[in-house]
Amino acid sequence: MDKAEFKTILDKDIEIIEKAIIERLPVCTDNQDTVVEAMKYSLTNGGKRLRPVFCLEFAKCCGLEKEKAIDFACAVEYIHTYSLIHDDLPCMDDDDFRRGKPSCHKKFGEATALLAGDALLTHAFELIAASDLSADKRMHAVSVLAAKSGVCGMIGGQVIDLKYERENPDLTQILSVHRLKTGALISSACLLGCIAAGAGQKQLQAAEEFAYYLGIAFQIKDDILDVIGDREELGKPIGSDAENNKTTYVSLKGIEESQKDVEGYTDRALSSLSEFGNSEFIEMLAGELINRSK
Repeated sequence: MDKAEFKTILDKDIEIIEKAIIERLPVCTDNQDTVVEAMKYSLTNGGKRLRPVFCLEFAKCCGLEKEKAIDFACAVEYIHTYSLIHDDLPCMDDDDFRRGKPSCHKKFGEATALLAGDALLTHAFELIAASDLSADKRMHAVSVLAAKSGVCGMIGGQVIDLKYERENPDLTQILSVHRLKTGALISSACLLGCIAAGAGQKQLQAAEEFAYYLGIAFQIKDDILDVIGDREELGKPIGSDAENNKTTYVSLKGIEESQKDVEGYTDRALSSLSEFGNSEFIEMLAGELINRSK
């Protein structure tokens, strides 16, 4: 697969996803327009659509037509977007901008932003429940997504991250945050694609291993970009970790060693894909992520 073909597939996936995430928003007949508008604002505020793309492509690798996994893919993107809305709130990271535009709470107020995040979270599970896939697949998907986004997954990672803002974590502790805060939701995306397709245990384990290593590589790359990235490209201020005296992977290992580790973790992720037939697109997408500038 050459770069042109890769881009064509990626653009098509993103087109399908961006249409679907809006079509599947709740339709309200009372006076909930403001919160739905806030949900839509945050969903359409840019983003790589990394997680839903992985969901669709793992479904395809396991033999399912991608469109049949679209409800699962949208659910993962709703969870991701809710987490960003809540992360930006004054009680959390207190960020005024997200991808170069005002954060949800700056646009709609804190109360509406909080409710928009809650609504996206609950609507994600409603969407899975209403999917045309079998009841067993829907139940499995709900179980995985709830676990990966909950206390022992993404939320747990955020809790630990907040704790370490007041301490000086070591490398092992930072990797634990990366695994939970970032890797868990990437893992759910890959797993939900496999679940939609009825994949066996070996493929589920391989998808989880891929996501584990890629999630760590992805977050280390984020730490690197916070030091050497371009504010205009990133759509957010750089140097915030250093400004807040936050201990990061890069502050402990330096740029050069951190970049080597990004490549090492990515190689380990790619080696997990041997359980899948045609995984060339996923391999190229992983490469794009570790070489990104934003």
